[in-house]
Amino acid sequence: MKPPPFEYHDPRSVTEAVAILGSHPNAKLLAGGQSLMPMLNMRYVQPDHIVDLNKIEALSYVREEGDVVCIGAMTRQRELEFSPLIRQRLPLMHEALLAVGHRQTRNRGTIGGSLCHLDPAAELPAVAMAYDAVIEVSGKSGAREIPMSDFPAFYMTPNIEPDEIVTGLRFKPWPKEHGSAFFEFARRRGDFALASVCVLVDLDGEKIRRATITVGGLAHKPIRVAEAEHLVTAEPAGDNTFRAAAKTCEAIDAIADIHGSAAYRRHVAETLVFRAIIAAYSRAVSCRSGQPA
Repeated sequence: MKPPPFEYHDPRSVTEAVAILGSHPNAKLLAGGQSLMPMLNMRYVQPDHIVDLNKIEALSYVREEGDVVCIGAMTRQRELEFSPLIRQRLPLMHEALLAVGHRQTRNRGTIGGSLCHLDPAAELPAVAMAYDAVIEVSGKSGAREIPMSDFPAFYMTPNIEPDEIVTGLRFKPWPKEHGSAFFEFARRRGDFALASVCVLVDLDGEKIRRATITVGGLAHKPIRVAEAEHLVTAEPAGDNTFRAAAKTCEAIDAIADIHGSAAYRRHVAETLVFRAIIAAYSRAVSCRSGQPA
């Protein structure tokens, strides 16, 4: 199929892009196009205007500002994959990027595009949730910041105004000697995940003093499993605690589709959470002892 007719715009600045959005109803933003173009061709979306962000150079960057890693919304996933800064300061993101589609999609796909598309199975929104990222947006009313926990409105819909554009993300790296792990299960490599898990742990001796456990692919947005996080920080580290934490996935209100029932997705998530906590904890222990993770 071919896309429906639309008027094309290619602004050179965020201010210009915001002005176009504010004055043209039924407009869609084009970032990497890896999700939008198939949806146009299948006519799932039929915009009257396409606003192409690819010529706004100010939206593509990866840099460290103080103790925060800042990433422009138009930064390609492939650039993040090979960024030494990402690999060193946000290792969970680096690991998750290897599971995003294929090389060809990562060459074009952007972090901002993935975040705004908010596919339930997407890896990068789950990573942003795990790190408690802050989303920067700009619109007619100016710039503002949105915590990742408040960014998803509902299914595949970000909590931003029609004239607002996501311009960047800010991540607070964890201490150098923390442990992280990303696991996902898909029918084929590069396919949409039935479930994915992001785990971050920081240790105090052998005890986990801080943890985030995030599950993707089960609901309309990535879910922080608060009960599991509490268990691994309140109880002694070990298989029994990790299994109990993983078992809390049974309470998740999971979606069901032709690829898997809700019960099956919860079972997969429980298995992945257990494995990811073990891996993250082992890596944290290795880091503290100076051994390779």
